[in-house]
Amino acid sequence: MLDLIIRSEQQDDIAAIFNLTKRAFENVEHSNHTEQFIVNALRAANALTISLVAEYRHEIVGHVAISPITISSGAQNWYGLGPISVAPEYQNQGIGSALMTQVLDQLKYMDAAGCVVLGDPQYYSKFGFKVISGLILSGVPLEYFQALAFKECPPQGEVKYHPAFEATQ
Repeated sequence: MLDLIIRSEQQDDIAAIFNLTKRAFENVEHSNHTEQFIVNALRAANALTISLVAEYRHEIVGHVAISPITISSGAQNWYGLGPISVAPEYQNQGIGSALMTQVLDQLKYMDAAGCVVLGDPQYYSKFGFKVISGLILSGVPLEYFQALAFKECPPQGEVKYHPAFEATQ
Protein backbone atom coordinates (compact mmCIF):
# COMPACT_ATOMS: atom_id res chain seq x y z
CA MET A 1 0.00 0.00 0.00
CA LEU A 2 1.27 3.43 -0.93
CA ASP A 3 1.91 5.98 1.79
CA LEU A 4 -1.00 8.28 0.91
CA ILE A 5 -2.26 11.48 2.42
CA ILE A 6 -6.00 11.89 1.91
CA ARG A 7 -7.26 15.40 2.53
CA SER A 8 -9.84 17.94 1.43
CA GLU A 9 -9.06 19.79 -1.77
CA GLN A 10 -7.46 23.21 -1.49
CA GLN A 11 -7.49 26.13 -3.92
CA ASP A 12 -3.99 25.22 -5.15
CA ASP A 13 -5.23 21.72 -6.12
CA ILE A 14 -7.83 22.78 -8.70
CA ALA A 15 -5.62 22.60 -11.82
CA ALA A 16 -4.09 19.29 -10.71
CA ILE A 17 -7.56 17.82 -10.07
CA PHE A 18 -8.70 18.95 -13.53
CA ASN A 19 -5.69 17.35 -15.24
CA LEU A 20 -5.86 14.19 -13.15
CA THR A 21 -9.57 13.72 -13.88
CA LYS A 22 -9.04 14.28 -17.61
CA ARG A 23 -6.20 11.72 -17.71
CA ALA A 24 -8.08 9.18 -15.58
CA PHE A 25 -11.05 9.10 -17.98
CA GLU A 26 -9.16 9.59 -21.26
CA ASN A 27 -9.35 5.94 -22.30
CA VAL A 28 -12.51 4.91 -20.44
CA GLU A 29 -14.98 3.38 -22.88
CA HIS A 30 -18.20 4.36 -21.08
CA SER A 31 -17.36 8.03 -20.62
CA ASN A 32 -18.30 11.26 -22.37
CA HIS A 33 -14.84 12.55 -21.31
CA THR A 34 -16.44 15.52 -19.53
CA GLU A 35 -15.68 14.47 -15.95
CA GLN A 36 -13.10 17.23 -15.42
CA PHE A 37 -15.67 19.82 -16.53
CA ILE A 38 -18.27 18.30 -14.19
CA VAL A 39 -15.96 18.71 -11.19
CA ASN A 40 -15.26 22.35 -12.10
CA ALA A 41 -18.99 23.03 -12.65
CA LEU A 42 -19.86 21.45 -9.29
CA ARG A 43 -17.22 23.62 -7.61
CA ALA A 44 -18.47 26.76 -9.40
CA ALA A 45 -22.05 26.00 -8.30
CA ASN A 46 -20.89 25.49 -4.71
CA ALA A 47 -22.19 21.91 -4.98
CA LEU A 48 -19.03 20.00 -4.10
CA THR A 49 -20.20 18.75 -0.73
CA ILE A 50 -16.98 16.76 -0.31
CA SER A 51 -13.91 16.91 -2.53
CA LEU A 52 -10.99 14.77 -1.40
CA VAL A 53 -7.58 14.28 -2.95
CA ALA A 54 -5.10 11.47 -2.50
CA GLU A 55 -1.57 12.76 -2.40
CA TYR A 56 1.51 10.60 -2.88
CA ARG A 57 4.98 12.13 -2.66
CA HIS A 58 3.51 15.66 -2.96
CA GLU A 59 1.60 14.75 -6.14
CA ILE A 60 -2.18 14.46 -6.43
CA VAL A 61 -2.82 10.93 -7.69
CA GLY A 62 -6.51 10.57 -6.85
CA HIS A 63 -9.68 12.58 -6.35
CA VAL A 64 -13.29 11.94 -5.39
CA ALA A 65 -16.28 14.28 -5.54
CA ILE A 66 -19.57 14.11 -3.62
CA SER A 67 -22.53 16.30 -4.54
CA PRO A 68 -26.20 16.51 -3.56
CA ILE A 69 -28.83 14.66 -5.59
CA THR A 70 -32.60 14.94 -5.71
CA ILE A 71 -34.99 12.01 -5.54
CA SER A 72 -38.53 12.31 -6.89
CA SER A 73 -39.95 10.84 -3.65
CA GLY A 74 -38.63 13.89 -1.78
CA ALA A 75 -36.10 11.87 0.25
CA GLN A 76 -33.56 14.25 1.73
CA ASN A 77 -29.87 14.16 2.57
CA TRP A 78 -28.81 11.84 -0.25
CA TYR A 79 -25.63 12.36 -2.24
CA GLY A 80 -24.01 11.24 -5.48
CA LEU A 81 -20.49 9.90 -5.59
CA GLY A 82 -18.38 10.80 -8.56
CA PRO A 83 -16.44 11.39 -10.47
CA ILE A 84 -13.73 9.39 -8.72
CA SER A 85 -10.36 9.51 -10.47
CA VAL A 86 -6.99 7.85 -10.06
CA ALA A 87 -3.99 8.69 -12.23
CA PRO A 88 -3.61 5.88 -14.80
CA GLU A 89 -0.08 5.01 -13.65
CA TYR A 90 -1.33 4.56 -10.06
CA GLN A 91 -4.49 2.54 -10.73
CA ASN A 92 -4.98 -0.85 -9.04
CA GLN A 93 -2.83 0.15 -6.06
CA GLY A 94 -5.60 0.83 -3.54
CA ILE A 95 -5.92 4.60 -4.05
CA GLY A 96 -9.54 4.43 -5.22
CA SER A 97 -10.43 2.16 -2.30
CA ALA A 98 -8.75 4.51 0.18
CA LEU A 99 -10.68 7.47 -1.26
CA MET A 100 -13.94 5.48 -1.18
CA THR A 101 -13.48 4.46 2.46
CA GLN A 102 -12.63 8.00 3.55
CA VAL A 103 -15.45 9.69 1.62
CA LEU A 104 -18.08 7.22 2.85
CA ASP A 105 -16.87 7.75 6.42
CA GLN A 106 -17.23 11.52 5.95
CA LEU A 107 -20.76 11.13 4.59
CA LYS A 108 -21.72 9.02 7.63
CA TYR A 109 -20.13 11.61 9.92
CA MET A 110 -22.23 14.33 8.21
CA ASP A 111 -25.29 12.22 9.00
CA ALA A 112 -26.11 11.65 5.33
CA ALA A 113 -29.00 9.29 4.61
CA GLY A 114 -27.17 7.58 1.77
CA CYS A 115 -25.20 7.75 -1.42
CA VAL A 116 -25.69 6.68 -5.03
CA VAL A 117 -23.10 5.86 -7.67
CA LEU A 118 -23.08 5.22 -11.39
CA GLY A 119 -20.32 2.83 -12.39
CA ASP A 120 -18.89 -0.67 -12.35
CA PRO A 121 -21.20 -2.78 -10.15
CA GLN A 122 -18.43 -5.22 -9.22
CA TYR A 123 -16.17 -2.46 -7.95
CA TYR A 124 -18.75 -0.48 -5.99
CA SER A 125 -20.39 -3.56 -4.45
CA LYS A 126 -17.15 -4.03 -2.46
CA PHE A 127 -18.16 -0.92 -0.49
CA GLY A 128 -21.75 -2.02 0.14
CA PHE A 129 -23.41 -0.42 -2.87
CA LYS A 130 -26.19 -2.45 -4.50
CA VAL A 131 -29.00 -2.08 -6.99
CA ILE A 132 -32.12 -0.85 -5.20
CA SER A 133 -35.34 -1.84 -6.88
CA GLY A 134 -37.40 1.30 -7.51
CA LEU A 135 -34.48 3.74 -7.21
CA ILE A 136 -33.62 4.66 -10.78
CA LEU A 137 -31.46 6.94 -12.86
CA SER A 138 -33.21 7.48 -16.18
CA GLY A 139 -31.43 6.25 -19.29
CA VAL A 140 -28.96 4.03 -17.44
CA PRO A 141 -28.87 0.22 -17.28
CA LEU A 142 -30.14 -0.78 -13.84
CA GLU A 143 -27.06 -2.78 -12.83
CA TYR A 144 -24.77 0.25 -13.21
CA PHE A 145 -26.74 2.46 -10.81
CA GLN A 146 -26.31 1.48 -7.18
CA ALA A 147 -27.06 2.94 -3.77
CA LEU A 148 -25.84 2.62 -0.20
CA ALA A 149 -28.27 3.57 2.59
CA PHE A 150 -26.66 4.63 5.87
CA LYS A 151 -29.89 4.71 7.85
CA GLU A 152 -33.41 3.57 7.06
CA CYS A 153 -34.55 1.70 3.98
CA PRO A 154 -33.47 3.33 0.75
CA PRO A 155 -36.05 5.54 -0.95
CA GLN A 156 -37.89 4.82 -4.16
CA GLY A 157 -38.03 7.23 -7.06
CA GLU A 158 -36.07 8.79 -9.86
CA VAL A 159 -32.67 10.27 -9.04
CA LYS A 160 -31.37 13.46 -10.60
CA TYR A 161 -27.75 14.53 -10.27
CA HIS A 162 -26.84 18.20 -9.95
CA PRO A 163 -27.18 20.14 -13.27
CA ALA A 164 -23.37 20.48 -13.27
CA PHE A 165 -23.26 16.89 -14.55
CA GLU A 166 -24.35 18.27 -17.92
CA ALA A 167 -21.18 20.39 -18.21
CA THR A 168 -19.24 19.88 -21.43
CA GLN A 169 -16.51 22.49 -21.02
